[in-house]
Amino acid sequence: MTKTANTAAGALLCRLLQDPRAGWSVGTFGAIAEFLRDPDEATAFADDLSVATARGALRIVPAAELRLVAYETPAKDPTSWNHAIALCLPAEQAAMNRRTVVTELGPDTDAVDPVDREAILFDMGLGTHQVDVCVRSADPATTQRLREAVGRSVSDPANPLMAEMPALSPHRVFVTKLGRSEVKQPIPAPDAQSPEGPHTHVLPQLLKTGRTHAANDPIPDGLVPCAHLYPAHPLKDHFGRTWPFDASAHTAFQAILADHGVPELVRTKAEIWEALAEGVDPAELAEPNTRDRRAAVKVAIAQHGHLVA
Repeated sequence: MTKTANTAAGALLCRLLQDPRAGWSVGTFGAIAEFLRDPDEATAFADDLSVATARGALRIVPAAELRLVAYETPAKDPTSWNHAIALCLPAEQAAMNRRTVVTELGPDTDAVDPVDREAILFDMGLGTHQVDVCVRSADPATTQRLREAVGRSVSDPANPLMAEMPALSPHRVFVTKLGRSEVKQPIPAPDAQSPEGPHTHVLPQLLKTGRTHAANDPIPDGLVPCAHLYPAHPLKDHFGRTWPFDASAHTAFQAILADHGVPELVRTKAEIWEALAEGVDPAELAEPNTRDRRAAVKVAIAQHGHLVA
């Protein structure tokens, strides 16, 4: 990526970091830390690309090799869709430490909030490619329990640490080459819902696949997403709660898609919109020969329904 292009990407990320309607996630397929905040929540911006609340924090580091990949995918509701911007690096540059046992890393001197920089950071040893999944605590009892697990795998049936995590509830810190997300809210019990605001998901069955991202996400070959950004959606919030079609949010994301989308998929959607505008019945549209283009057709049809309503 050229310096000019990277500067433009950084400006876009900075602008969206200021928008409380935008959500963020850092991590991999099966382990993500989400950062969300309320419009009226007390918020501190330490610099252009870091933000902290009482419930969590986020820092984005736009490396020179950063590539933004904007995309849309169909939703279960055929009248809706999902959208996101993946913050990607070439696979080699994205690689983190890939530790496979619990490892003490010392004080978290890179914490976004200075008050957390003396807390002790532990890598949980999940071995994931583009993210070090860590926890952090300043509580002596919690730190001692984590130290007892050092050198052991959390997937070892004889290691009860993961089952104890809701009771311990250390901060979760997900670190990549493009930044970090920190979650301070308690870990819910296995049968409880995730809290609103910053939270994490660690799903062992998905981690076992070894994938760096979902198969339905049209990430170009050779790139690995380290984080995702979810700008304001025209139809719903980050919890799936719906509202009437917001044309301004739709227009804003289409502009991002024009600059950072996969060109083939942007063209496919434009061609479908043109056909629908000419009166072609959606049922008569030819079926594309790739999964990603078929998804683009479904999104185009869903969006056209709102644009002509």
